[in-house]
Amino acid sequence: MPFTLPPRSPSGPRRRSLFASAAGTFVLVGCSAPESSTDTTVETPSAADRARARAARDSESLAARYAAVITAHPPLAARLKPLRAEVVRHAKAFGSSGTAGSRPSATGSPSASASAHPSPSPAVPAQEKDALADLATAERTLADQRTKALLTVPGELARLLASVAAAGAAHAFLLTEGAK
Repeated sequence: MPFTLPPRSPSGPRRRSLFASAAGTFVLVGCSAPESSTDTTVETPSAADRARARAARDSESLAARYAAVITAHPPLAARLKPLRAEVVRHAKAFGSSGTAGSRPSATGSPSASASAHPSPSPAVPAQEKDALADLATAERTLADQRTKALLTVPGELARLLASVAAAGAAHAFLLTEGAK
């Protein structure tokens, strides 16, 4: 009599079932983790809060830079005001009050500007082309910093940073390549 193998039927859970249950476990863990961490960080700012505040300050500083260029080169105002308005919206999205860098300031007392911003107003190049190149470099640098920070912040803030970094890269393109 020839030897025949019995039909093969799995004795345990299938591979797909294991993957589905593992994915479900990660989803449940991911959904419940932020609740416990927010309860413990009431007294001291969390890393996410510090990253959000830093991003707001960076956007405010960039808006002030745009304002300085607009003040120094009025013919560029029509081109730069929409980009600056976006940068101000980014600062507000990160929690800024929107008052810092809200209007161009050609003159001001050193103590007032030092208290609002730790660094003095940025120097603006005399040539419009150089001023645009400096703004583009600042946008690219900030977009790169925000992209690197994505790995260190929680989900919603990471999405906001990614979106603002992409906008900054687009601004850099519009300031340089888009002018050609």
